[in-house]
Amino acid sequence: MKVLVAVKRVVDYNVKVRVKSDNTGVDIANVKMSMNPFDEIAIEEAVRLKEKGVATEIIAVSCGVTQCQETLRTAMAIGADRAILVETAAELQPLAVAKILKAIVDKEQPGLVILGKQAIDDDCNQTGQMLAALADLPQVTCASKIEVTDGKASITREIDGGSEILSVTLPAVMTADLRLNEPRYVTLPNIMKAKKKPLDIIKVEDLGVDVAPRIKTLKVSEPPKRSAGIKVPDVATLVAKLKTEAKVI
Repeated sequence: MKVLVAVKRVVDYNVKVRVKSDNTGVDIANVKMSMNPFDEIAIEEAVRLKEKGVATEIIAVSCGVTQCQETLRTAMAIGADRAILVETAAELQPLAVAKILKAIVDKEQPGLVILGKQAIDDDCNQTGQMLAALADLPQVTCASKIEVTDGKASITREIDGGSEILSVTLPAVMTADLRLNEPRYVTLPNIMKAKKKPLDIIKVEDLGVDVAPRIKTLKVSEPPKRSAGIKVPDVATLVAKLKTEAKVI
């Protein structure tokens, strides 16, 4: 079974995000970039499926600028067999990424597509669902456990009341949650091996996909700074302030 994993290059989770002075977006100049943590979990799960003998080939896919090759090399260092970069300098919103991935799915015909449930930069949590709709494939989101047998996947997913187990017929789309696994540490020998693995670069124009943005960002601003707390002399004053000032009761 062929497994396709989508990975995204984002600002590293340890970096404090800065807003541009003109409020048009986030400043990523000279900022450390890395693989989206949820996508790292997705690639780890694909590698574990291959180690169990379920998957035969793992393909990592990324969309964006040339520097996304670094993210794909990291995916191959974790265990992906080859990678595809759909290169474009355009702003890619979830629908555009889903369309690109749909074109790759049509070409590669994977048995399972795994994505992180969301990216830590835009927090959209939409691409996996949109891809499943466009490709007309069954989907399971927020997966915390997966077992594949006889052309079917039994997937445990987290819900508000606890968890539920869904069974889907492959091919299917799955999005990974935090508790699915803990990604392995990337060793230096594997980093060196990843440099020799094939990485194909495709221009987004060659796929014939419309990636024009559907949503316009009007303004990006930092959240307001938290105001200092105050001490109150008694419970009556606290209740009065909660009613009149905070207006929460």
